[in-house]
Amino acid sequence: MPVRTVVEHGTRDKRSVAFSLDWPGWNRGAKSAEVALTTLEAYRPRYRPIAQLAGLASEFDAAGPLEIVENRVGTGSTDFWGISFSPSSTEHSQLEAEDLERRIKLLKAAWAYFDAVAARVTPEMRAGPRGGGRDRDHIIRHVLRVERLDFAKQVGVLLEDDPALTLDELRQHRETYVKAIRDYNAGKVAKKMRSWTLPFLIRHSAFHTLDHAWEMEDKDLSA
Repeated sequence: MPVRTVVEHGTRDKRSVAFSLDWPGWNRGAKSAEVALTTLEAYRPRYRPIAQLAGLASEFDAAGPLEIVENRVGTGSTDFWGISFSPSSTEHSQLEAEDLERRIKLLKAAWAYFDAVAARVTPEMRAGPRGGGRDRDHIIRHVLRVERLDFAKQVGVLLEDDPALTLDELRQHRETYVKAIRDYNAGKVAKKMRSWTLPFLIRHSAFHTLDHAWEMEDKDLSA
C-alpha cells in the first residue's frame, strides 16, 4: 500500500509541509512542496523506530512509496513555521475503534521514543538556529508544557502549568490525555473542538513530540 500523503501550503506559499495520514508524526516542512516531500521520504528510516515501538514495524516496512492524496492550502502559520496547523479533508470524521487504537499506539510510541532520546543525549545542545539555543531540559519542558496546556485541553483536560513533573506525574498525565482522546471519540466530551479534529490532534501531538526528539538527536554533543 502506498503511503497516503498530504501536501499543505501556507496561504502565501512561502513554506510547505508534507505529512503521512496513516503514520502520525511522520511530517516534515520546507520552503517548497518538492523539498518537503523529499525530506519526508528521507525521514522514513528515522520514523521506523516509532512504528517498531508501536508493534507495527512489519506494516511500516511493507509500506510503498509516498502518494499525494491531497494538495491543500493551510493557514498563514504554515508560511512561518512550515508546520501543518489544520486538518486535511480526510481528518474530520469520528474514528473507528481499531483506527483510533492504532493511532494511540503510535502516539504512545512517539512519547516513548522522546523519553529515550531525552535520557541519552547531552544536557547541553549543539548551537544552531533551530530552537533559539535551548538545552535539553528546556526542550523537554517545552514539549510537555505545550502538550499539557494546548493539546490536552482540546479534549477537555484542563491543567495548570507545572514545569517540574515527576515521572509518576508524567505517566498520569499521559494516561489522562489518552483517556480523554477515547472519551472524545466516543462523544463523551461535551465541548467540541472549533477548528481542530481528533485525527489532527493525534497527528499534531505526535509530530510535536518527534520533531523535538529528532532535534535533540541532531544537536546531541556526543553524537
